[in-house]
Amino acid sequence: MKLAIYQGIYRICFFLLLLLTNIAVIQGQQLTAPADTAGATTTHHLEEVVVRENRFSAPLKALNRNITIIGRKEIEATAATSINEMLSHVPGLDVRQRGPGGMQADIGIDGGTFDQTLVLLNGIKITDPQTGHNIMNLPVALSDIDHIEVLRGAAARIYGINALNGAINIITRKLPQSGVNISAAGGSSFRKNEKEQLYNSYSAGATAGLVKPNSNQALSVSGQAGNGYRYNTAYENYKAFYQASFDTDTAQQWNVLAGYVSNQYGANGFYAAPGDKEAEEKVQTLLTAVSMSSRVNQHWTILPRISYRYTKDDYRYIRQTPDKSRNLHNTHIVDAELNNTFDTRIGYFGAGLEARFEHIGSSNLGNHERVNLGIYGEYRLKTTGPFSFTLGSYLNYNSFYGWQLFPGADVGYNILPNLKAFANVGTAQRLPTYTDLYYKSPSILGNDKLEPEKATYMEAGIRKFSGKYSFSTSVFYRQISRFIDYVKDSVPQPWQPQNFQRADTKGFTLSAGYNTLLSEQGVFNRLGINVGYNYLSPDFKNNTGLNKISRYVLESLRHQFNAGAQVGIWQHFNVSAAARYCMRINYKDYTVVDARVSYKHHRFQVYADATNILDVTYIEAGAVPMPGRWMTLGGTISL
Repeated sequence: MKLAIYQGIYRICFFLLLLLTNIAVIQGQQLTAPADTAGATTTHHLEEVVVRENRFSAPLKALNRNITIIGRKEIEATAATSINEMLSHVPGLDVRQRGPGGMQADIGIDGGTFDQTLVLLNGIKITDPQTGHNIMNLPVALSDIDHIEVLRGAAARIYGINALNGAINIITRKLPQSGVNISAAGGSSFRKNEKEQLYNSYSAGATAGLVKPNSNQALSVSGQAGNGYRYNTAYENYKAFYQASFDTDTAQQWNVLAGYVSNQYGANGFYAAPGDKEAEEKVQTLLTAVSMSSRVNQHWTILPRISYRYTKDDYRYIRQTPDKSRNLHNTHIVDAELNNTFDTRIGYFGAGLEARFEHIGSSNLGNHERVNLGIYGEYRLKTTGPFSFTLGSYLNYNSFYGWQLFPGADVGYNILPNLKAFANVGTAQRLPTYTDLYYKSPSILGNDKLEPEKATYMEAGIRKFSGKYSFSTSVFYRQISRFIDYVKDSVPQPWQPQNFQRADTKGFTLSAGYNTLLSEQGVFNRLGINVGYNYLSPDFKNNTGLNKISRYVLESLRHQFNAGAQVGIWQHFNVSAAARYCMRINYKDYTVVDARVSYKHHRFQVYADATNILDVTYIEAGAVPMPGRWMTLGGTISL
């Protein structure tokens, strides 16, 4: 096992060494630069990035938690074509894709399951009580995103229920000026399918913006499609997204958001291999939200928001006979929030209320409703000294499970102006999905007696984000009681979810980066290097004493190593590469390497991508082999 780990890390380092060898001889004068001029993960002054929580917002350097920022420059530099692929390069995130192009993916954090991760879009909670498999069915394309905030650790105090292992907040970008951006790309594996046709993919998109002194509006449409990469994996993914902000005066702003996504794909091997060879799934999602930020006076800011999310999930076990073995789910979610921030002499106070109504009508799960109410309270010390802390709690009521309280706190100390030690403790819960509770099939039998999972999380670490060098390291311990695992007594039996075990996980994470300008007169003018390592030691404790076959124990991630490099050449050219090594407890380890070469001018960009350059055969989820080597050509133009 250790040999496999060393070999995976060696392959990554060797690839990066080849990329960087040509610049090693450059010894000219180096100029310190803002990180948005170079770098694979640190793409701007990280200490200046404002992390947007629903009550408090603060620069990254002021926070006392393990947070990773994926910036706009990094998104543009990588060969990723979807949010799922972009997130797979973050240490600690276990992105288990079932295909390319944002087809379907489960997102876990630090060894947790996909239902234990909360996803947000501009602070709007993307909850899916039907199943966590549809959480990433989002109406935004990569071109719509400004940055992504990844918060690790139990975070009910900040975001409420289902942030058991952390949260991913996707922040969309506002266009700086009116105009139109158009993009297109096409690619292939240069392999043929059973009809002697080349496997291929293509995408196109456009964004139009109207920017005025008191308003900013943008509408984007995009589509990705392909005939797959193996039998019955063709896909079509179409998105439309509108966002706008209106300033009625200097103290008040309205924000409007609306999006729609239609995602259809062949689901060969997704959930019930090998019997689901002819399966097909179509997931359609509508999301709307209206929010306001109003400064009542110099001390009090109020932030109300209401959102609605509708999802139609149509799964057909045999696509040729759509009326047989069909699961059709319609889910409606209405969420209303009222957040407040108070700026006082003794510190900042945050208070909020949340009400959520969920309804599902399903051919398999039945018709169900539940209501969730939440009350938030937080305090943050106001200080200019080296010491800082925040504490608070979230009181939750659920119509199925009653009242529960989830406290949390964090503390930080600036050893040096740019060097901080931090520690935090948090608690959270994850509600069972309707699939956990009621699903029935030959392979899965739901359990309506399930109780929510509960987690306690503790972390301590140190970080530095300023200057050419950046690094962050931390250790954590997480205990999940009433862990929902799918288990069975023998192989022929169906899986059934049970509060079967307690899951204790210890972990260690380390990331480091170097970003700089090189000689302005040289061939190579920008350089960014980053590496990250994540280690997990999960321990599952059987609460019943019964010997059962477990699904999630076998899927836990153990080692994860990420590395990336970016080089600027002759002002307009950019070469970047990213590699990741993953090893699970009972899966074959794998190393995936991607690269991009691009040329960017004032109004246009062209690029060539190569993903899975080593043509590795690997599996991230279930029994679904991921695509081999894939080549893509694309470009964008601004009008």
